[in-house]
Parts: sequence; structure tokens; C-alpha cells
Amino acid sequence: MFDIRLFIEKLKLSFQKRTGVVQAKKSYATWLAKGYVKEPLVSIVLQSHNKSLQIRHILPKLRAWGDSLEIVIIDDGSDISHTQALAESLTGANEFLVRANDLYENVTYDKAIRFANGKYIALLQDDDDFDDTSWIDNALRYFDAHPHLAILGGKDGLDMEFEHDRQTAHGGKKADGDREFLFVVSVNRAPMWLNKELFCRHLHHIDFSFAPFQFDDYELCARAWLQGLQVGWYDAKFKSLSVGGMRLWNGSFTQEQTQRNGKRLYAMYADKIEEIRKKVEACNALEA
Repeated sequence: MFDIRLFIEKLKLSFQKRTGVVQAKKSYATWLAKGYVKEPLVSIVLQSHNKSLQIRHILPKLRAWGDSLEIVIIDDGSDISHTQALAESLTGANEFLVRANDLYENVTYDKAIRFANGKYIALLQDDDDFDDTSWIDNALRYFDAHPHLAILGGKDGLDMEFEHDRQTAHGGKKADGDREFLFVVSVNRAPMWLNKELFCRHLHHIDFSFAPFQFDDYELCARAWLQGLQVGWYDAKFKSLSVGGMRLWNGSFTQEQTQRNGKRLYAMYADKIEEIRKKVEACNALEA
């Protein structure tokens, strides 16, 4: 059946080529009118796990920021109705849909970082919401002020806690302080900003050994400090639209990954955490 359909399609296209009958004429002028920006200042990368309604809710807010913005939506591919809804909603020249086959955050964020052209990349989740785009302007201001800032989180500024008796790690306590900006041991998503140049030059990848998800954001932050880069926190003032889609469908899987990757994070950084904390303290002392 498939071979027959291919043969019929071949005849159809051959006829159109010979007769000059085409669906729509294309030209350089029509391409140029789309307004594609090759080197946007900001790329927004959004994970969507059956949450097309939430993504469509914030798209107009993102577009309001300006023309130097690129939007990349990662669709987990588990429900074609959500894929179709997202495809119909992304109407701009700098708006893209990446469909994955249920590969989760570690793999898809890592691939999307290389796909995005923005100088600064913001990784978002499908339950994120905000009132206005001041969180973008504030992030750019901190990047301008700190040229070694590779990662900037807008949710929680965190420490990393290790249980030596069990040789494992878990999410750390929130960093103390009442400043608008702090250097911190780690941040989690979202938003999680990256300076793409520093990421590609020094960090290269999100660590695939943490795939498919959990604690890879902690590992990336720890690695950044040890590479001579900086990790910062500011309050993006995000609010939640709902439970995140990835967490919603993967409760027991999340517990399993927390145990597995907690041990991995311990093995990699338990003996380096004090060095990282001293670097954080020194940077904050200079900032004070």
C-alpha cells in the first residue's frame, strides 16, 4: 500500500512540474517578509509534556518582549493532539517545534541548546508563568555585569547536601540572603539561563550519565564553578500554571532517578563541595 501511494505521489509531482501548476509561488521577497533573525539575543526553550494549552498561554507574553527573541518548543510526542496544537500556534519565523520521542529533559534540553541561536538561552518548563517580561531584562542585566556568569537561575538558589552515611546527594537548602542577586552553589529549573558561548566553550554538554532526568542541573552548576565560571540566582517572580507535565506523569520514576542520580552526584562532587562553597563565598564577598 505504501509503495502504491509513493508511486501515485511521484506521478502527481511530475505532472505539476511539467505543467507549472504549483500550490503557491515562492520568492526571496516572501522569505524576507517573514522577518527571520539569524542571531537573536535571547532563545527561550520550553519543554512541553502534554501541556500545549499552558504553552499557548505564555506565547503572546514572550512575543511581547521584542524582535530579537527566538522560541523553541520541545514536544515530548506522547499525544499527537498536543503536537498539532503547538505546530498551529508557532507562527513566527523565529519559532520552532522540536518533536522528541519521550526522551525527557536531559537529552532534549541538551539538543535544543545546540539548536538555539540566542546569545543567552532560557530553559523553561511547561508550568511556568509570569506577568511580564521584566525577568528577561533583569537576567540580561546580570549577564552584562558578570562576564563569567555561565548559569543564572530564577527559581531557587540552592546548596547541595550530601548524606555521607548513605553516600548519596539530594536537593540542597535554599541559599540565605535578601539581595536581588546572589552567587550560589546551584540553581534548578526554571527559568535556568545559560550564556551559550561559555556553555559551549567550557561545559559542552549536559551530563548524559544523569539521563533521562534528575540532578543534571546540579551537576552542571558544580562543573561550572570548577571550570572557573560562575552560577547566580535572582528572583524571576515566576508562578505556576499547574503541576509540571514531566513530574505529573512520572512520580515513581522520579523517585527512582533521585536515588540513582543522588549516588552519582555524591561520587562526583562530595569531595569538591567545600571548594565550590568557598568560590561562592568569595564572589559574594566581592559583590557586597
